[in-house]
Parts: sequence; structure tokens; C-alpha cells
Amino acid sequence: MNNWIWYPGDFEIYHIMKQNFSREEREFDWPAYWYTPSWNHNVRFSRTYDLTEKTSFTVYAKGKGYVAIKRQNSDGSEQVDKFPFEQVITCASGEVTVEVIVCHLEGLPCIFVSGITIFSDESWLASNYIEHDQRIGGSALFTKKEQNPMDFPYTHEIKAPLKIESVNGGRLLDFGYDITAKTRITFSEMFQPVTICYGESRTEALDVNDCYLKQVIESPEDTGLEQIEENTYVTRLRAFRYIFLPNVKSNSITITVDQQFVDFGGVSQFKSSDERLNQIWMIADRTFRTCSDIFFLDGVKRDKWVWSGDAYQSYFINQYSFFNKEIVERTILGLRGNDPFRQHLNTIIDYSLYWLISIEEYYKTFGDQKFLEKIYSKMESLLQYCNAQTDEHGFIYGKKGDWVYIDWAEFDISGPLCAEQMLLARAYQSVIGVRQALGIPINDLDGKLERLKSNIHKFYWDEEKGGFIDSYESGKHNVTKHANIFAILFNFVDEEKAAKIKHHVLMNPEINEIHTPYFKFWELEVMAKIGEYPYVIEQIKSYWGGMLDEGATTFWEYYDPNETGVEKYAMYGDKYGKSLCHAWGASPIYLIGRYLLGVQSTAPGYESFEVAPQVNLFDELTCTLPVGEGQVTIELEKGQLRVLANVSGGNLCLAIQTIALPKGQKITIKL
Repeated sequence: MNNWIWYPGDFEIYHIMKQNFSREEREFDWPAYWYTPSWNHNVRFSRTYDLTEKTSFTVYAKGKGYVAIKRQNSDGSEQVDKFPFEQVITCASGEVTVEVIVCHLEGLPCIFVSGITIFSDESWLASNYIEHDQRIGGSALFTKKEQNPMDFPYTHEIKAPLKIESVNGGRLLDFGYDITAKTRITFSEMFQPVTICYGESRTEALDVNDCYLKQVIESPEDTGLEQIEENTYVTRLRAFRYIFLPNVKSNSITITVDQQFVDFGGVSQFKSSDERLNQIWMIADRTFRTCSDIFFLDGVKRDKWVWSGDAYQSYFINQYSFFNKEIVERTILGLRGNDPFRQHLNTIIDYSLYWLISIEEYYKTFGDQKFLEKIYSKMESLLQYCNAQTDEHGFIYGKKGDWVYIDWAEFDISGPLCAEQMLLARAYQSVIGVRQALGIPINDLDGKLERLKSNIHKFYWDEEKGGFIDSYESGKHNVTKHANIFAILFNFVDEEKAAKIKHHVLMNPEINEIHTPYFKFWELEVMAKIGEYPYVIEQIKSYWGGMLDEGATTFWEYYDPNETGVEKYAMYGDKYGKSLCHAWGASPIYLIGRYLLGVQSTAPGYESFEVAPQVNLFDELTCTLPVGEGQVTIELEKGQLRVLANVSGGNLCLAIQTIALPKGQKITIKL
């Protein structure tokens, strides 16, 4: 396929910088506060052809440069002819090397080569003059010379508010749920000063003094305002559900919005006899799609940043939603940046470890070995960076500038945190798995892994408390759920210790509850893994259902049922700091798809997969989920289970039997 090409990873780095520098708060810009490696600004592209006949081509580029045509003369000397961009170039038959030199100080150096025989595709190589002959980067989204890879091809939709009401001497517009859009302001006669107050909640939008996003427009020349038609102006891109126009009572001003989104299409469907669960799935799907842009974002109103931990959970949710491979690749590449690696991702140690784990999970999901080959060197350099921060026990610790996060919870962090060591061990497993997939020697990494796991049990396991403590240095023996969740999730404990953790930690009301959907994800996954399916479904309905009862039309960053009134919107010391549309709030999609419906890959790229629905949890059910390049449909009605897969490799796994799922053949089981 003929498409725009660039140095591998540069497209993702360029766009992630644009994304992470787009945050706005109370009329000022707030760029991300971590080290940001740049893309390459000077790139050489090359491809050698053995032409059987004369051919012509044209090179289009973003940046400055030229085209060089190289061939060997009969006397052994090299002939080099140079041409400008956008000129038809004709090559005679024979062996010829086409080189394109392009630099771009402000943007992304990239090229589009148009011709019958000579054209830009994945066979080209790129060099930044340090790393030579790299397989180029490209995307199926950019296949026309008129396109600009620095402008992502979003889908746009003009929307009017679903409801308009008069409140407090102004007009309140409700768009139904969070959207990301530019506001279009049309004046019926002539321009007039106007204030636009945005809110994810009605309360926030009506709070003219303290709302998080607000624009006071005094004149048509104000910064951040663009005239697109006579009497019609457009603002910058923002995320909101509500718009409040104080002191506007008449129809002298009309507001519509230009919603911007990436259309990932529809794959998964879920409908059961439980309407509460159906609504949770629908809102989770809306939340996830709203937070899925060029990359997986955390939330759409406040940060709009790409966080590695948030993204890691999105990779799992993606498997049971629209199953898009490209957004996963873009997010992985954008987060990692270029070498040398100088700072933990988003400054957070655990987020670097999640990135390492994500590479193996990517391979399990998509089975793409070429991507492993492309990313492996960056995986190794990040691993080396992490290993440089380990002590004599193999434990990873934070240094100045590092953030040990894990979750919004009260940990004892007086020494190396146990949950962090669990993630490091899982990261070692991931690197081992990738090395095996690529045929690379494991070397001493398996020894590091076993030593680390042994020391985790030696220093952190507390037999009296029946679980892992946060830190052994302080002597407090503080127990939280997080490390214990990882211990079971990553298979680091035997059945005896898992049972103790379940009784003394996970089901112990004296252990602090988890209030973030972020870690509810792992907590409920572990409960499903140990067979507590009724508990999982009850928690989904009560926790996420609790947000619905509070009026949520997308799921939140944090939910504590004890918070009422305006305080439920506060976070980070900010009255409206809580994100009410947050990617990690969409985890019911994964929990339902992976555990309640039991769909999972059992070989890289879903070459084989299983479907193991918990049929006793549902009276009726109709759902469709992705399985690699195909889909599986599960239907439950009147005591009959029907399963149909449109790809090969599936097995239906029930309590007493396993049945092959032939491609295109519906299997019916009477329960």
C-alpha cells in the first residue's frame, strides 16, 4: 500500500507531545510535567530497486530537503543525481538507490512517494544518522499525498444541545454526556461579549467563579477565538457535558458544537436480562470510546494526558470493545519515546513496569512479531534503567524525582513498596516471554526473577496477618489490598497462601476499601480468578451502579459512596478536579467479557481461544465479542446456550465438557 512514511516512532512522539501539551485549566495552559523526548528532525529515507524498465515517480515531503538517485557506473564510480520535491523524476532500468533527505524543525519529517514501481511502503528504510537502516513507520490512515501526517484524520459531527433551560439569569445547555468539541457561537445580529462556562456536571457549569474551564470573550479578536462564518466564531477544543451562558436570556446567541472523535466502529455488543448490567456496559463503552483518541487518554476534561498505567488497563478493555490494534501501537510507541531512556514514564516507577508488561500482553493479543522486533531494543533499555534502581535484594526503589504511585491509597512507603516489587517480577516475566518469542537468549533474567520472588516472600509475607505487608523497614506491618491482589493475579502464591489472602485481606472489612475504578479493576479480576463470580457481578452493579444513581452518563475517576453534594466532584484539592469521564472507569467491559463471558486468547493473536461463560449468572443473554480478526456470538435463552464463532481455533469450555467451535457453525447446548 502506498502511504506516508516516517522514522519509526516519530509520528507517535510528535502527536503525544501535542496531546500532552493541550491541557487547559482556568484560562491558562498546563503542559505535562515530565521529561519529553523529541522526535527526529533530520531523516534519510532509502530504498534500492532493480528496475526492468524505465519508470517515473514524484516525492512529496513535509519539511526541507531533496531526492538523490544513486547508481553505479560501468567504471565502478557512483553517479548521484539530485532533484527537488514534487518534481517528476525518471529512472532508467537497472539497479538504483533512491534516497530522500528531509528535515523539519517544527514538525514531523515524512515523505510520500508516488509512482507505479517506485512508491513509499513498508519496504523503505530510515536513518536518523545514528540508528541506520530502520524499518520505517507508517499508517494505513495516511494513503493520499494530499494528507498531512501532522493532522490526524478525526471524524467531526455538528451537534446541538439536547436540552436548553433558563437558570440564574442565563441559559444552560445540556449535551447529554461528555464530548470533546469546539464551541460554535453564532450571533443573530452582531457580536456581543459573552462568557462561556463549561462543566462535566450541572453544578460545575453553573459555578461561574470556580468552573474548571471558562472563556470570557470581550471581542472577536480575543485569543482562542476564530471566525469561520459571518457572525459565527469557534473556540478551542474542550471536553464538557454542559455549557452555561450567564446573563444571556434571549436567542441572540446560538450555540452548537463541532464534536471531534476517532471513529473506531462497533464490534462488541452486550445485552442480558439484567437491565442494570446492560446500562453499565453501555455507559462503560461510551466512557471508553470518549477517552480513546489518537492514544488512550486518562480523562477528557482535566488532564487529557497519556498515562502509562491508565493506558495499560485500556489495552485490556480494548480487547473486548472495538479491538483496535493501531491505537495500542501508537500509545506504546508514544509513551516510550526515543532512547536514551532518562526518566520513568510519567515520572512513575510502576508506569514504566506496566509498559514492559504491556509488550508481552500486546503479543498475546495481536500475535504481531514484527512489532516486537521494532520495540524490543527500547524494551531492553527501559529494563536496564529499572535494574539500575534495584538494591542488594533485587527490590526496586524510588530515587529523587520518582513517583511511587500504585493507587490513590495510604501505603507505608518508608522503604521499597511490596506492590512495586510484584510489578517488577511481572515485568521480568514479560521480558522473558518476549525474548522467547523472538528467539533471544533469556540469559540471567530467569535467575533474577526467581531471586526477586523469593525475597518478596522472605521480606514481605506476614504469616500472622495472612498477607503481604507494604514495607518491612518501618516495622509497622501495614497491610493494604494492592500487593496481595498482584500476588494472586500474577500467580506468585500457592493455593494455601491465596486462601489466606482471600480470608485475611480481600474479604476483611478491617482492610481499607479501594475507591478508584483503577484498582477495582484488579481487585475484581482477582476475585473472578478465584471463582467469586457472584461477588464480582454484585460489585459491578453496586459500585458502577452507584455512579449511575448519582446521575453519571460516563464513569468517573474516583467514586466514594460516602461523598455527597458538591464534594463528590472534588479531587486534588480542586473543587471540580475529579474527572467524570475517565478511561479506567470503563473496566466492566473487560471484567464482563473476560470473566463473566469467559472469552480469552489461548495462543498469540487468538490463533486459539476459549469461550467459558458463567451461564448460572444470567437468565438471558445476547452478546458479540471480538476474537482476533473475528467475532464470537453467545446467546442464552430458555435453558439453551448457543455459541457461534466466525473464525477457527475456538473451544467452548463449560463445567463438565469442552467442545470445539468449528468456524461458522453454531453450537447449541441444552443446560
